[in-house]
Amino acid sequence: MNNIIPPWLVFHVPHDSQLIPNNIRSQFSLSKEELEDELLKMTDHHTLALFARDVPSSQIVHSKVSRLVVDVERFADDTQESMSKVGMGVIYTRTHNGGELRSSINSVQRNDLLSKWYYPHHLALTQAVESSLQSYDKCLVIDCHSFPLIALPYENNNSADRPEICIGTNTYHTPRKLSEGLIGYFSNQGVTVKQNTPFADALVPMPFYLKDKRVSSVMIEVRRDIYLNEDTALVKANQFESLASNIREAIVECALNTLG
Repeated sequence: MNNIIPPWLVFHVPHDSQLIPNNIRSQFSLSKEELEDELLKMTDHHTLALFARDVPSSQIVHSKVSRLVVDVERFADDTQESMSKVGMGVIYTRTHNGGELRSSINSVQRNDLLSKWYYPHHLALTQAVESSLQSYDKCLVIDCHSFPLIALPYENNNSADRPEICIGTNTYHTPRKLSEGLIGYFSNQGVTVKQNTPFADALVPMPFYLKDKRVSSVMIEVRRDIYLNEDTALVKANQFESLASNIREAIVECALNTLG
């Protein structure tokens, strides 16, 4: 099997980082221990290594800061972002269980956070996609995530029946052959897999969203307990290596079968 990553793939890793810059720490209402617990529960631990090990850096767009600082996966405008209703818009004000994360921030602080972290991230993602389109006339964004075994209180879908892998699709940007291929691949590996459950959709940079069919996207969400200890975020070495290998093979095989 050819496991070479096609050059027209872009790996988007938005929630892997735990970095909270020192100058932002004072915005948070939590104690040191409470903040550590929030990071443990809300971080997509080790997803950069799980999805994008040995991938050229030019094909990876990775958020440098924790989603608790700015969530680059959200819309910048809270009126467009459904999660803002639970205090988890682009800038979180509530914790995973509804507690206070931040006291209110003013418009200057908000704009500073977006200017420093959000807009540069999305510019990098847009540029990576543009580069792929210019060179290959196609691009596939792999939106890389993980999720806990037990639903956190803030989640919209809190069903106890959570698959080991969730494939998130967009009706415009996710080819059916791609989503069906990924579901079939993981199912054949004995992995439980569902489409758009418990999470749905796949991120596409706004300049191309619902406009350019040359840009494809799919979200792959991995249930954390199958590759790490959720109480410590330490990886299970054997399971991690095997899963990373399977994910890479699935992405390459299905991408090539769908987009050539």
